[in-house]
Amino acid sequence: MKTMAVTAFKAHALQVLGEVAETRESVLVTKRGKPLAEIVPFAEKQSIPGKLAKTLVFEDDIVSPLGGENWNACR
Repeated sequence: MKTMAVTAFKAHALQVLGEVAETRESVLVTKRGKPLAEIVPFAEKQSIPGKLAKTLVFEDDIVSPLGGENWNACR
């Protein structure tokens, strides 16, 4: 990973972004030697069919856990 000072990044931001896009290598931007930001190449998110298939639980009766009075009060 390449490291550069924030002043150098500010002066050459478009060039650095172009290099990151081309080489797919991250750049760490520092301020007074301490990490400030990391410039990383953009990655398209892939959708996986069925990824959330078992994350939802459907209840048959949503009123009975609260009771009739509490259900009406919560409306």
